[in-house]
Amino acid sequence: MKVEEIVDVVVELFREAATTVPEDVERALLAALEREESEISRSILRAILKNIEVARERSIPLCQDTGVPLLFLKVGRNISSSEILHILEGIREGVIKATEEVPLRPNVVNPFTRENLKTNVGLGSPFVDIEIDGRLDREVEIGVLPKGAGSENMGTLKMLTPAEGIEGIKRSVLETVVKAGGKPCPPIILGIGVGGTGDIALKLAKKALLRRIGERHPERDVAKLEREILEDINRLGIGAMGLGGSVTALDVFIEYRGCHTASLPVGICIQCWAHRWSKRIVKIH
Repeated sequence: MKVEEIVDVVVELFREAATTVPEDVERALLAALEREESEISRSILRAILKNIEVARERSIPLCQDTGVPLLFLKVGRNISSSEILHILEGIREGVIKATEEVPLRPNVVNPFTRENLKTNVGLGSPFVDIEIDGRLDREVEIGVLPKGAGSENMGTLKMLTPAEGIEGIKRSVLETVVKAGGKPCPPIILGIGVGGTGDIALKLAKKALLRRIGERHPERDVAKLEREILEDINRLGIGAMGLGGSVTALDVFIEYRGCHTASLPVGICIQCWAHRWSKRIVKIH
């Protein structure tokens, strides 16, 4: 696959992610409208669904904040390091082209001077996570997750003590959601990373968001915890845009890894209702 082909794939992935929500998210919002008890929240959900319809019909961004470009690569076992560099070059050029053509708002700035980088590329951006996936051969799965600031600013890292356990995890999540209120534009989708070290827990929380609404963790106990936390959040009464209601979150996803015997890191990543992400598997010739 030529660099130009990777560029085209990346542009289309960002176009899809910026202008549409996945079908599972739209279905979850429709279901939320059906069960929501607050008329104010119901009116907001209707406006959100209309927003989705208009953005899709006109192929324009769902939100003015088109996020920072986050990409997740799953690389097949027979892809060489030189080919990975080739792919990364295509991704970089693809983000520049997508910023101009979709268009994506140029959100990436120097954190000290606040100088805008204009193309969403530079100073490490686009941010790419790479993992080897033995199930793939000469294929690469490219996933994009444009992350807006309103929800990202509400994310947290909690370094709990092991004694706090599962109840401590639940408490930390609920405290985070209560503090966030309407700022992350609920109804939200929540990614939770448990274990590893602090940085790994936060990365796991991001990766947890790359699941379909209703897709439970394969381990029964973890799936049960996901359901319990979702129910607890929806009992808070925050509602759509923080204006009160019975639907504050559409789903909760948990990923975990082993951690040090003396620590319990919990990364919490909040996503707004506009859960924009897209992925595609491409064959490397």
